[in-house]
Amino acid sequence: MVTRLRLLLAALVRRTAGSRGSSRRAARVLGPAGALARTDRKRRLKRGPAVRDLLDEALAGVAARPTRLILTTLGTVLGVAALVGTVGLGQTANGQITQRFDLAAATRVVVQPDDKGGQSGEAATELPWDAPERISRLNGVEAAGTVSTLAVGDDLVRSVAGLDSQRNGHALTVMAGSAGLFDAVRSVLRTGRFFDSGHDARADRVVVLGKHAAERLGINRVESQPAIFIGDQAYTVIGILDSVSGRAELLDAVIMPNGTAKTAYDLAAPDALEIRTQVGAAQLIGRQAPVAIDPNNPSALKVDAPPAQGGVRRGVQSDLNALFLLLGAVALLVGGLGIANVTLLSVLERVSEIGLRRALGAARRHVAVQFLVESVIVGFLGGLLGTAAGVLLTVGVSWGRDWTPILDNRLALGSPFLGAFIGLVAGTYPAWKASAIQPITALRGT
Repeated sequence: MVTRLRLLLAALVRRTAGSRGSSRRAARVLGPAGALARTDRKRRLKRGPAVRDLLDEALAGVAARPTRLILTTLGTVLGVAALVGTVGLGQTANGQITQRFDLAAATRVVVQPDDKGGQSGEAATELPWDAPERISRLNGVEAAGTVSTLAVGDDLVRSVAGLDSQRNGHALTVMAGSAGLFDAVRSVLRTGRFFDSGHDARADRVVVLGKHAAERLGINRVESQPAIFIGDQAYTVIGILDSVSGRAELLDAVIMPNGTAKTAYDLAAPDALEIRTQVGAAQLIGRQAPVAIDPNNPSALKVDAPPAQGGVRRGVQSDLNALFLLLGAVALLVGGLGIANVTLLSVLERVSEIGLRRALGAARRHVAVQFLVESVIVGFLGGLLGTAAGVLLTVGVSWGRDWTPILDNRLALGSPFLGAFIGLVAGTYPAWKASAIQPITALRGT
């Protein structure tokens, strides 16, 4: 087969070398008809192969080596799948982050006395005990409650009475709150119940434990009304917290009603007021709260309200999209390099075929266009399969995490054409390399 191909190439080279003299002799022998046929042949060679023939040749070249086609396409599949999947998962996770931001941080407002005092010449104000009731009158407030940290001195917390409290006790934080505190910080009970306004008014010796404090005290059930001791005073545990939002220290603390704290530790005023607002109302409540609590000296109160949601949301979206686009671009670059390497290897293996085409009259541009079309086909197939894989990945992860999948339709529809563009760029150098091969070079390398 090699000898036969070598002889054919040699004959074609000799025929090409003597084509000028032969054409002159044919023109003299055949006359005007021969000259017309020769002119028509030159016109067809200059015009090049038809588009259909070019596509047929490119598809035949791509399909001739199925294993290599799969390996070459795999690089683009992985690159496009990584791009579509990472951007889709980034947008989906972005939606979940902003949703949680809206439901938690964006609805929390904290009011507390300002250490610097209020207006010039006025002393710092204290939060009134009925601050939650005053705030609740504002439109947009869903829950409000006071919270304080108590100074218990050397009193330790024990779950069993003992003579030596210093050895058996735990140095836990003891806090006080109003009945609305648990709703304001989105508390979730592990077991038991919260104390209410009746416990507060009667100064009942009851407490609610944070889950970490309960673990240290060895209490996991409240049906039998277990008691703890703060110093020498006994308190009944009526509930255990499982989670809170915004006040994580409550999970490590012992929490009692305000009325109980007044009696046991002379609590003079609450430390802070926790407010939970409707979504979008936090900034308005933050401006109105000081006036509602202390209209005579509102500047003596310090308000901690979340910033406007729009700017924060756009910042989070921009950062996440930039990160995932960068990761997808790197993966796509790897796929493009794979196409370039395999296409260049294909050119080196098909030197004889390229030389034969050149000897039959194919111009350099015809060879270059054929290899470019092959690269575009491989890139398009990879982009199509990669888009499908990326969409399935996004939907699958969202289904597993119980998220709502979010994917830009423009990215899904344009990714196959992006793969084709990557194939075009990756095949440019191999196509130029193939077009530079001369018939005599192919003959020598056969």
